[in-house]
Amino acid sequence: MGGAGGLRASGLPLERLDRWLDGMDSAILTAMRHLDGIEEWGVRAKSAMAQLSGRTPVALRKVLTEWPLTSAPMAEALTRASRAAVQRNLVRLEERGLIREMTGQGRFRMWRIDI
Repeated sequence: MGGAGGLRASGLPLERLDRWLDGMDSAILTAMRHLDGIEEWGVRAKSAMAQLSGRTPVALRKVLTEWPLTSAPMAEALTRASRAAVQRNLVRLEERGLIREMTGQGRFRMWRIDI
């Protein structure tokens, strides 16, 4: 996230440390923005999913908040819901614009939250 500038072996040790610290600062800010986006997605998802019934939508929202990129088998294992329930709810979330299928395949698909 912060680039490889701090990993270059050229320059004086103080210059290298300064580049490394700049890279760490940049990486931390990027990570914080990403975490803020996940938090905002969780609030948006909770509102958009309020009318869905059952325990699977809530469990799936929690899984996607913790694992922003997931597969159906992973979601099935973490939610302890049936494959059909997970697939059905992934379709519903995709229709609501909350997640996006990333692989473009029929099998071994992965979904990510749409921040």
